[in-house]
Amino acid sequence: MNETLRPGSATSSMNRRKTRSVVKSFVSNIWIVPAVAVFVAVFLLIVEHAHISEAGGKFLASLTYSTLIGLPTAFLLNWVGFRCSERIPRLIILVYIAVLFCTATVGCFAGAGFLQVIGIVPDGYYWREVRTSFPICIVITLVVGLSITSYETLRHRLQSATLELRTRQMEQERANKLLVEARLSSLESRIHPHFLFNTLNSIASLIPTDPQRAEDTVGKLASLLRFSLNANHGSLVTLAQELKIVRDYLEIESTRFGPRLRYKIAVPESLNNMKVPPLALQTLVENSVKHVVAQRSEGAAIQINGITLSNRIQLEVIDDGPGYSLAEISPEHGLGNLSARLQLLYEDRGELDVSRKDDRTLTRISFPAET
Repeated sequence: MNETLRPGSATSSMNRRKTRSVVKSFVSNIWIVPAVAVFVAVFLLIVEHAHISEAGGKFLASLTYSTLIGLPTAFLLNWVGFRCSERIPRLIILVYIAVLFCTATVGCFAGAGFLQVIGIVPDGYYWREVRTSFPICIVITLVVGLSITSYETLRHRLQSATLELRTRQMEQERANKLLVEARLSSLESRIHPHFLFNTLNSIASLIPTDPQRAEDTVGKLASLLRFSLNANHGSLVTLAQELKIVRDYLEIESTRFGPRLRYKIAVPESLNNMKVPPLALQTLVENSVKHVVAQRSEGAAIQINGITLSNRIQLEVIDDGPGYSLAEISPEHGLGNLSARLQLLYEDRGELDVSRKDDRTLTRISFPAET
């Protein structure tokens, strides 16, 4: 059974915002429908009760064509833009031109018919009006429509870029916050009285019989606390630095558990310069020590492996434990915090997974290899 935690991204949030934007735009423009109805009613009253001059007739004809072409064009371009701009970005301009041509054609025919109904165009002159107006409608619709569409497209891209930038800034701030919390949590676990007192008692018991080992343990404890405090003040450290902290931690715990803690580190030296999140591998090892070694009278064996595969680095910790489910891990747990850091550092390229292998539990982190 293999469980994997993959990070989400801001994509779903951005899609929801785009959908809300479309709905908001439609609701804000719905007033156009009753406004057009009122305009048509007033328009018909003026034509019926007033004497229209030639200039007035041309003005009303222009107003009719612009209304019957402009309104459908605005709605259709908005609808087509949100549905097709991301699906066929390279062909969207051709789609816009097709929409503009269709609305100009339909609007021209409808406008000529409407003008004939209200008497602006005499009976029998319908096709003449269409032939005269059609080229003008096509040219004006294409020029105005493409200009407005270009402006709206640029504005939409600017808004999307601004939103993405703000999202990335928020993710980076959250990543920095999680990194600080991880360091503080690690430090708190190191200086927890139970851990510290047991380590000091182990050191005290070693002084009469093995003073050199007692001195080495003190140095490892100081190194562990120092690394937990600053972790190089960066988001990544070399694998060599991480492995040193892991060895120091295991040696310190060996003074407590003795032969109950058995471990083997099988990481090639060629990976020493690879960049890894600080305290990432150490978190996996600490989880095995706390929940397997410390809970079993016979102790446990821990094996640490490291490989590169398809330009990715994989770090594994294998123990004799019964296994666990990542779904049961809370965000405050060390593994939950590690998973969140992998998500923010590597997005969907970072993974934390747990599986069973030969009756043993394998916990693995993998992410892009960097030097």
